[in-house]
Amino acid sequence: MGATKTEHFTDKQNALATLTKALGHPARIAIMEYLIKVDACICGDIVNHLPLAQPTVSQHLKELKQAGLIKGEVEGNSICYCIDEKAIGKLLSYFTALANRIEKKNSCC
Repeated sequence: MGATKTEHFTDKQNALATLTKALGHPARIAIMEYLIKVDACICGDIVNHLPLAQPTVSQHLKELKQAGLIKGEVEGNSICYCIDEKAIGKLLSYFTALANRIEKKNSCC
């Protein structure tokens, strides 16, 4: 199996790839949508809203947190998760710029 060779790409490209890769699973999309809806919650709340076992939800939360899409703070025996707005801003900025370039290109043809 070959290496990913991420060193051949810019820091920005690697950072965006990390964010989008973390969103590459429907359960993680569902978690993000739930966190946006409730603004913050504990892991147990998320488990009650998804058709997944608690360990599976925890693994998805870990992936989202490692990518920087969510933040988690310990509150007693639980971890309270919320969206990291800076990461969402990076995605928004990237996809807005991409859409603008496509729109500009299409208006020239």
